[in-house]
Amino acid sequence: MAQSLHGKIALITGASKGLGKAMALALAEAGASIALVSRDETKLEEVAKQIRDGGGCAEVFVADVTDEAQIARVRGAVVAKFGDRLHILINNAGINIRKALIDFTLAEWHSVMDTNVTSVFLLCRAFVPLMTGQGYGRIISMTSMMSHISLPGRTAYSSSKTALLGFNRALALELAGDGITVNGISPGVYDTEINAPLMQNAELRAQFLGKIPVGRFGRPEEIGKLAVYLCSEDAGFITGTDIVIDGGWTAQ
Repeated sequence: MAQSLHGKIALITGASKGLGKAMALALAEAGASIALVSRDETKLEEVAKQIRDGGGCAEVFVADVTDEAQIARVRGAVVAKFGDRLHILINNAGINIRKALIDFTLAEWHSVMDTNVTSVFLLCRAFVPLMTGQGYGRIISMTSMMSHISLPGRTAYSSSKTALLGFNRALALELAGDGITVNGISPGVYDTEINAPLMQNAELRAQFLGKIPVGRFGRPEEIGKLAVYLCSEDAGFITGTDIVIDGGWTAQ
């Protein structure tokens, strides 16, 4: 039986491409109205058009999610469009800078932490008040298999994504009594823009593929389907945890 999110309002960051776009399309297909957030208005409009062409509802909100004032502005704009409520928040915006620790500048470190961690704090702080009092709510923060294992050159990225595991657990406990679940999704290697440096290097691509027991990279729509399930009424007993969807990489 297909999951239904009819009547639900979902805000998704980093929704202009990759896994964010896949989740936006999947939640819209399940009936949710989507608030699309990223810095790229052109690509957001393309995603919104795709949703509307399929009979769904989507609105575009351009913002840098590391900026407190811009998040406050988005909150006001979302309330103006959808009313004083939100049901689903998906924190998907993220960046990865791959280099040795000794080559990192402090500005680069802050950039990764601000985008991957601080933005989640700012968004949850801004939007949780719109979610309470309904007896239902879903928060998903995109972690990574790099929350559970790591590779050289990933000190900032792994640190940021691992931090979200603790954030999710604590927030899940804070919100459990209000029917709001908080979970992470840890993707493995997907053929998306954030992995372009890997996908465009034939040797690296082959090396990574060789580490995935199922023998292929992940498909973005698989993340979309998992997100729809976690947002459904059926997933109300799942909270404070992290779901790894990596083709078996971290099982080794």
